[in-house]
Amino acid sequence: MTGPFSMTFRVGWAQTDANAHMRNTAFIDCCVDSRFAFFEQHGFPASEFERLRIGPAIFRDEVDYLHELRLMETVTVTLALAGLSEDGIHFRLHNELFCQDGVLAGRVRTTGAWFSLATRKLTVPPEGIVAAMAAAQRTDDFEVIKPRSRKA
Repeated sequence: MTGPFSMTFRVGWAQTDANAHMRNTAFIDCCVDSRFAFFEQHGFPASEFERLRIGPAIFRDEVDYLHELRLMETVTVTLALAGLSEDGIHFRLHNELFCQDGVLAGRVRTTGAWFSLATRKLTVPPEGIVAAMAAAQRTDDFEVIKPRSRKA
């Protein structure tokens, strides 16, 4: 892979706020959409998440807002893998959002784990998710995540 996965969006009316720029939660929404597009491109479409009753449980989103994005501007969102546990359950993703002129508009760092909708517990992801994660470009600071132990 020559670079991180990316896709381009256009800032729509519903994504703007009273300050006439892309609202804070729209940054995260674009990142989420790019993640599902990444999995679809790597053979694991949304219908497969539904069929297997599995999904991402997000524990934390950390957002850095660096530059305004305005109505009808295009924004390119990249996705890279910043961390993964040995069993594949826990992950850390890194998205960057770029203005149409290439200026970095923001960063979103997401920490989460795979969650079974059947058992309502964290779960080892199916092979299709594992294969997609293996195909993702890793960040320079990628690390193996050591899951925290839960005490009774």
